[in-house]
Amino acid sequence: MPTALVTGVTGQDGSYLAEFLLEKGYQVVGLVRRTSTISYERLRHIQSHLILEQGDLLDQSSLDDLIRQYQPREVYNLAAQSFVPASWGQPVITGEVAGLGVTRLLEAIRHHCPTARFYQASSSEIFGKPLSAPQNEATPFRPRTPYGVSKLYGYWIAVNYRDQYNLFAASGILYNHESPRRGLEFVTRKIANGVARIKMGLDRELRLGDLDARRDWGYAGDYVRAMWLMLQQDAPQDFVIGSGAVHSVRQFCEAAFGSVGLDYRQYVVVDPRFVRPPEAVQLISDPARANTILDWHPEVSFERLAQLMVEADLHELSQGAANLPRE
Repeated sequence: MPTALVTGVTGQDGSYLAEFLLEKGYQVVGLVRRTSTISYERLRHIQSHLILEQGDLLDQSSLDDLIRQYQPREVYNLAAQSFVPASWGQPVITGEVAGLGVTRLLEAIRHHCPTARFYQASSSEIFGKPLSAPQNEATPFRPRTPYGVSKLYGYWIAVNYRDQYNLFAASGILYNHESPRRGLEFVTRKIANGVARIKMGLDRELRLGDLDARRDWGYAGDYVRAMWLMLQQDAPQDFVIGSGAVHSVRQFCEAAFGSVGLDYRQYVVVDPRFVRPPEAVQLISDPARANTILDWHPEVSFERLAQLMVEADLHELSQGAANLPRE
């Protein structure tokens, strides 16, 4: 039974990846930080099948101990402060975790299990303010947030450890990927939760920002499959992972409200507080290399994604829980 170590296992991607690896027959070790409020809500249905170990990307010794003890075949580093705007309020800790945390984990692998295959969760935010669209693996990086800068450090340190120490280190440059397990601070989940609350008569309106803002959205369950495929290759490579299409917030509203027979125009109110400046060049992926080399293609459509998220929130509300846990 191969062993996989997953950091960030309690998050959206971590929970989907843990499910996927268990189905593949892995022993899954999840790294969780010691905090006063640890939420395992996303893992409840599989928690008994996981090994959960306490550790921290800020603490080298805890990472050394875990790698030494479990000798994992694969290591997936998904831990990070994942809400981009919050990185302006917490720039130092964002850099410590998403940047230097990657170095600490690579150091642990280098010293204690150099044959392990390492996946680094990178982000389209490393392109930041791109000069051209769509973006692929050769597009210049221009991050414009502390989150994007720290993710770019994580990307480059993985490249350098691959070149310097011959480690199997690969980064997935992932575009926006959503699911019913997304935190409420993200607009797709805010919309899905709002639709469910309106459908059940708990709210009468949903306040949003720019309805014409466009994003490259996909389903998190599809994207964790790409992570695994990257570590099954003969040699480590970095890949852009995305849907290759953009949709507007308006279109997501139309699909989400439409999935329960409602017209979004009767309920959505544009609130200037939530409007951000428009992007000069669109962040949109060109996943051609992943399509060809990994044979990876998204399976859940944009419309189905919106429907899945609304259905999940309707179910939660019907069970008497107004909100799923935040990331």
